[in-house]
This record gives sequence, structure tokens and C-alpha cells, in this order.
Amino acid sequence: MNELAFQDRPPKTDRVNAYDEKHLEIYVRLLMAEEEGADWREVVSVIFGLDPAREPDRAKIVHDSHLARARWMSEAGYRDLLLPRMQ
Repeated sequence: MNELAFQDRPPKTDRVNAYDEKHLEIYVRLLMAEEEGADWREVVSVIFGLDPAREPDRAKIVHDSHLARARWMSEAGYRDLLLPRMQ
């Protein structure tokens, strides 16, 4: 189970936010699992520590919303990480 606290849905913003930065590892793991064709139920159990049999709706929301954010990060959001940070 991931030691970082997570929300059921990551905050949707037009730029990378603090939540995204803290959860980059989760996003990468989700993308890798998708690439490997892993079953979403196993993925949500391993990455988030949720039991999809006990909380099927919540587990699906958590998985799908974080995977969608991970895709956004890989397609557009990563650019924000490349910008210089203000002091």
C-alpha cells in the first residue's frame, strides 16, 4: 500500500499542482500497469490499498481518475515540471 495519502479524485487543474508532484510515482505506476495490461482491480489494490470487492465504486473512481490524470501528465503536464521554479 502506498504510504502517501490520496484523494478519491486528484485535483483537476490546467497546470501541475502540489498533489500531482507528490503523486508522480503513483502516476508512473498506473501508466506502467496499463501498458502491461494489468487488471485494474489488482492495480488499485496494490497501488492504493483498496479492496475492489468491498468498495467497487470507490475503487473504480480512484483508479480511473488517477489514471486519467497520469495520462494528462504524460501528454501535457510534464511540461510544467520542466519550467524553472520561482524562488
